[in-house]
Amino acid sequence: MLTYILFFVGFLVLIKGADLLVDGASSLANRLGISALVIGLTVVAFGTSAPELAVNILASLNNSTDIAIGNILGSNIVNILLILGVSAIIYPLAVKRGTVWKEIPFALLAVVVLSFLVTDSEVSRYDGLVLLLFFGVFLIYIYRLTRQEQSANTALSENEIEVGHSLMKSWVMVIVGMVGLVLGGKWIVDGAVAFATGFGVSEALIGLTIVAIGTSLPEMATSIVAAYKKNVDIAVGNIVGSNIFNIFWILGVSSIIQPLPFSAGLTTDLKVTFVVTLALFLTLFVGKKHILERWQGVAFVILYVFYILYLILRG
Repeated sequence: MLTYILFFVGFLVLIKGADLLVDGASSLANRLGISALVIGLTVVAFGTSAPELAVNILASLNNSTDIAIGNILGSNIVNILLILGVSAIIYPLAVKRGTVWKEIPFALLAVVVLSFLVTDSEVSRYDGLVLLLFFGVFLIYIYRLTRQEQSANTALSENEIEVGHSLMKSWVMVIVGMVGLVLGGKWIVDGAVAFATGFGVSEALIGLTIVAIGTSLPEMATSIVAAYKKNVDIAVGNIVGSNIFNIFWILGVSSIIQPLPFSAGLTTDLKVTFVVTLALFLTLFVGKKHILERWQGVAFVILYVFYILYLILRG
């Protein structure tokens, strides 16, 4: 019973930890004189993906590989269908040309690379190094974008980042946030395994649904609030960037810690991740060009509901 209780408490601790980490790291970066553009493309992006990283590292250490991989695939599907769908319903999302032709295709490339690497039914340590190599290429792209784009429209502007914390408080928030991520991640993994064992539900189903949605809450909060404030660049960039981070960075690190067997049951979900990412790209050429309209957002949310029903029936 305690494990089940801590499972739900873990989500609260995890999300609060991520919030403290992002807030503290942003304040710290400003105190150290790092530009707002770099903060938006690095600290905030890493911060919203921190829950997935914490859960995956702990799942890898516990040999709960289906949760580790299911969490990533499920999170990427949640990010596009549910979070971008809801965001577009709140406010139509006009996507920049660079995001359409560079960042979204890079997210699609991540799924293709992963599909190629799991043909031997495993994400090995060697595969992890390959994923991290691609992540390095993405960081180079971010660096070049930083050099090319000096406008605040490409990332968080100065007045969008809270910088009122002292240097000491910023460090404390970063440390406490990391501790929260570790504790919350451990409780979620332990609880997920207990649920899977106690109710005869597969770890893959738990990872693809409850864990994936729970660890995507920081992205959800960020994108929905950004859409409400009509800050489309953050709403879209947060999701696309997180999807790239999830596969190249998080799965890369997870598989180096512990090689991840790729069960045949996850093959369909990998295909869904590819189709959903491709659909995001193609949708931006249907109706108003480069705009994710409200009706398209509704379609995305409906598709996610059908996907969840499919998972339940399959489970």
